[in-house]
Amino acid sequence: MDEVLRHYPDAGEPLTCKPVTQGLLNHGYRVSTTRGSYFLKHHLDDSTGDRATIVRQHRATQRLQSLGVPVAPPVEDTEGDTVTEIGGRCYALHPWVDGRHRAGAQLTAAQSQRLGALLGAVHTGLEQVMEAGTGLAGRSGGYRSPDPADTFALIDDLLAAVRRRRPRDSFDELAEHRLLERRTLLEQHADRRPPTPDIPATGWVHGDFHPLNVLYRGTDPVAILDWDRLGVQPRAEEAVRAAVIFFVQPAGKLELEKVRAYAGAYRRAAGAGAAELAAAVHRVWWERLNDFWILRWRYCLHDRRADPQFPAVSALAVWWTREYEAVCEAFTG
Repeated sequence: MDEVLRHYPDAGEPLTCKPVTQGLLNHGYRVSTTRGSYFLKHHLDDSTGDRATIVRQHRATQRLQSLGVPVAPPVEDTEGDTVTEIGGRCYALHPWVDGRHRAGAQLTAAQSQRLGALLGAVHTGLEQVMEAGTGLAGRSGGYRSPDPADTFALIDDLLAAVRRRRPRDSFDELAEHRLLERRTLLEQHADRRPPTPDIPATGWVHGDFHPLNVLYRGTDPVAILDWDRLGVQPRAEEAVRAAVIFFVQPAGKLELEKVRAYAGAYRRAAGAGAAELAAAVHRVWWERLNDFWILRWRYCLHDRRADPQFPAVSALAVWWTREYEAVCEAFTG
């Protein structure tokens, strides 16, 4: 820490450094100095941790702040740089923002509406501040949706891993049940796979908009954090993914009234039409039906940090399939 802070003399002398436990990919620390509190980020994710990518993220947040989007751009060092590289690893120092995270259950309908408008402002703001054409090299078409044949093979591999477990616990029992259930659902709905879009996505998105990356002070969102996944993707799909994370209940249902308030505000702020949202709902539903990242972490990578999310996430895919029309209406109506 001392070596990093030497690049930021205006930040003061270090007093304490405490790890921030939330976050799955990078390491973060709350640093207290003689001049205040800061968030020190150690970029570890190989896919987003190179210097050029981090600098692009930083420039985007600086520009978004000038548009009034609540962000926490990094502190500049004595040379005007925002990335410090030590031993081949990259670090960035941000002002510490006091606040708390709020899940969808803690938001009213009016606050859900405000959340949707905030994401719409992010997308329109990024459209203004990011250079046209960046991030599109080598892409002649849109993103392919998951192939059920690949998913069936993955289900077989995961089932074999689950059944080898000794001793088995309640998680393993639930995992086997959900894998068998999902295989049946995919067999029933394989003909609903979304087609690959003819043209690539052109919208810049935050890439990881969920409750742990939005800070509130009281009822006001004061900072959108963690721009590591900033990139070009279909913007409406980010809106749907975010809503699914914010508004899923422990039993796997979505709070559709809050989704409706959120989605209506997003459409107005982003200028997105109902057809765009309907297509996004379909693609994200299909994505969720084919997705087993939590089980891959547990059984392939032996990483259990995401295990607590599995009961709700796995139940959501089943509920969403059953309530597909109601979910689509909440996003488009």
